[in-house]
Amino acid sequence: MADQNLLTVNVVTPDGSVFEKQSPMVVFKTTIGELGVLPNHIPFLASLAIDEIRVKKNGSEDQFDEIAVSGGFVEFSDNLATVVANSAECKEDIDSERAARARKRAEERLEKAKQTHDADQMKRAEISLRRAINRLNVAKH
Repeated sequence: MADQNLLTVNVVTPDGSVFEKQSPMVVFKTTIGELGVLPNHIPFLASLAIDEIRVKKNGSEDQFDEIAVSGGFVEFSDNLATVVANSAECKEDIDSERAARARKRAEERLEKAKQTHDADQMKRAEISLRRAINRLNVAKH
Protein backbone atom coordinates (compact mmCIF):
# COMPACT_ATOMS: atom_id res chain seq x y z
CA MET A 1 0.00 0.00 0.00
CA ALA A 2 1.27 3.46 -0.90
CA ASP A 3 2.29 5.91 1.84
CA GLN A 4 -0.57 8.41 2.31
CA ASN A 5 1.96 11.14 3.21
CA LEU A 6 3.60 10.92 -0.22
CA LEU A 7 2.49 11.29 -3.78
CA THR A 8 4.04 9.76 -6.88
CA VAL A 9 5.26 12.06 -9.64
CA ASN A 10 5.65 10.52 -13.09
CA VAL A 11 6.87 12.60 -16.07
CA VAL A 12 6.48 10.97 -19.48
CA THR A 13 7.32 12.04 -23.02
CA PRO A 14 6.85 10.29 -26.37
CA ASP A 15 10.30 8.75 -25.72
CA GLY A 16 9.24 7.21 -22.40
CA SER A 17 9.40 7.93 -18.70
CA VAL A 18 11.79 10.75 -17.74
CA PHE A 19 11.18 10.89 -13.99
CA GLU A 20 9.32 8.84 -11.39
CA LYS A 21 9.66 9.33 -7.64
CA GLN A 22 7.61 9.62 -4.49
CA SER A 23 7.50 13.03 -2.87
CA PRO A 24 5.77 14.96 -0.10
CA MET A 25 5.08 17.89 -2.50
CA VAL A 26 5.33 18.95 -6.13
CA VAL A 27 5.04 22.42 -7.69
CA PHE A 28 3.84 22.98 -11.26
CA LYS A 29 3.61 26.15 -13.34
CA THR A 30 0.28 25.91 -15.15
CA THR A 31 -0.94 28.24 -17.87
CA ILE A 32 -2.99 30.08 -15.22
CA GLY A 33 -0.43 30.19 -12.41
CA GLU A 34 1.69 28.17 -10.02
CA LEU A 35 0.16 25.16 -8.29
CA GLY A 36 1.62 23.36 -5.28
CA VAL A 37 0.25 19.88 -4.66
CA LEU A 38 0.38 17.86 -1.45
CA PRO A 39 -0.76 14.26 -0.91
CA ASN A 40 -4.54 13.71 -0.95
CA HIS A 41 -5.17 16.82 -3.08
CA ILE A 42 -8.44 16.78 -5.01
CA PRO A 43 -8.17 15.37 -8.55
CA PHE A 44 -7.44 17.87 -11.33
CA LEU A 45 -6.25 18.20 -14.91
CA ALA A 46 -4.20 21.26 -15.90
CA SER A 47 -2.28 22.60 -18.87
CA LEU A 48 1.40 23.24 -18.12
CA ALA A 49 3.44 26.26 -19.14
CA ILE A 50 6.99 26.03 -20.46
CA ASP A 51 8.71 26.04 -17.08
CA GLU A 52 10.17 23.80 -14.41
CA ILE A 53 8.51 21.23 -12.23
CA ARG A 54 9.88 21.16 -8.69
CA VAL A 55 9.56 17.87 -6.81
CA LYS A 56 10.42 18.06 -3.12
CA LYS A 57 12.94 15.41 -2.13
CA ASN A 58 11.56 12.96 0.41
CA GLY A 59 13.01 13.64 3.86
CA SER A 60 14.29 17.11 2.94
CA GLU A 61 13.00 20.49 4.00
CA ASP A 62 14.38 22.58 1.14
CA GLN A 63 15.79 20.34 -1.60
CA PHE A 64 13.96 19.72 -4.86
CA ASP A 65 14.43 17.66 -8.01
CA GLU A 66 13.92 19.98 -10.98
CA ILE A 67 12.59 19.00 -14.39
CA ALA A 68 12.40 21.35 -17.39
CA VAL A 69 9.19 20.75 -19.36
CA SER A 70 8.10 22.23 -22.65
CA GLY A 71 4.46 22.55 -21.71
CA GLY A 72 2.04 19.64 -21.69
CA PHE A 73 -0.54 18.47 -19.18
CA VAL A 74 -0.64 17.22 -15.61
CA GLU A 75 -3.30 14.94 -14.21
CA PHE A 76 -3.55 14.33 -10.48
CA SER A 77 -5.68 11.59 -8.96
CA ASP A 78 -5.23 9.08 -6.12
CA ASN A 79 -1.86 10.59 -5.11
CA LEU A 80 -0.45 10.11 -8.62
CA ALA A 81 0.67 13.16 -10.60
CA THR A 82 1.19 12.19 -14.23
CA VAL A 83 2.84 14.78 -16.47
CA VAL A 84 2.60 14.28 -20.23
CA ALA A 85 4.95 16.57 -22.17
CA ASN A 86 6.47 16.67 -25.65
CA SER A 87 9.87 17.05 -24.03
CA ALA A 88 11.20 17.04 -20.48
CA GLU A 89 14.69 16.93 -19.00
CA CYS A 90 15.87 16.44 -15.46
CA LYS A 91 18.32 19.09 -14.27
CA GLU A 92 21.27 16.69 -14.26
CA ASP A 93 20.56 15.65 -17.88
CA ILE A 94 20.54 19.16 -19.37
CA ASP A 95 23.48 20.01 -21.62
CA SER A 96 23.95 23.73 -20.86
CA GLU A 97 26.14 24.35 -23.91
CA ARG A 98 23.55 22.79 -26.21
CA ALA A 99 20.79 24.84 -24.54
CA ALA A 100 22.87 28.03 -24.97
CA ARG A 101 23.31 27.25 -28.68
CA ALA A 102 19.56 26.66 -28.99
CA ARG A 103 18.93 30.02 -27.32
CA LYS A 104 21.27 31.78 -29.77
CA ARG A 105 19.59 30.10 -32.77
CA ALA A 106 16.15 31.04 -31.46
CA GLU A 107 17.21 34.66 -30.92
CA GLU A 108 18.54 34.80 -34.49
CA ARG A 109 15.34 33.26 -35.87
CA LEU A 110 13.26 35.72 -33.86
CA GLU A 111 15.22 38.70 -35.18
CA LYS A 112 14.88 37.46 -38.76
CA ALA A 113 11.13 36.91 -38.32
CA LYS A 114 10.73 40.43 -36.93
CA GLN A 115 12.56 41.90 -39.91
CA THR A 116 10.38 39.99 -42.39
CA HIS A 117 7.18 40.54 -40.35
CA ASP A 118 6.50 36.78 -40.40
CA ALA A 119 4.09 36.29 -37.49
CA ASP A 120 4.12 32.49 -37.70
CA GLN A 121 7.92 32.24 -37.63
CA MET A 122 8.03 34.88 -34.89
CA LYS A 123 5.73 32.80 -32.67
CA ARG A 124 7.73 29.61 -33.33
CA ALA A 125 10.99 31.39 -32.52
CA GLU A 126 9.52 32.84 -29.31
CA ILE A 127 8.48 29.35 -28.17
CA SER A 128 11.91 27.94 -29.02
CA LEU A 129 13.53 30.79 -27.09
CA ARG A 130 11.32 30.18 -24.02
CA ARG A 131 12.21 26.46 -24.10
CA ALA A 132 15.95 27.17 -24.33
CA ILE A 133 15.82 29.78 -21.54
CA ASN A 134 13.83 27.38 -19.35
CA ARG A 135 16.44 24.64 -19.83
CA LEU A 136 19.24 27.09 -19.01
CA ASN A 137 17.44 28.32 -15.89
CA VAL A 138 16.82 24.79 -14.60
CA ALA A 139 20.44 23.81 -15.30
CA LYS A 140 21.74 26.81 -13.28
CA HIS A 141 19.74 26.10 -10.08
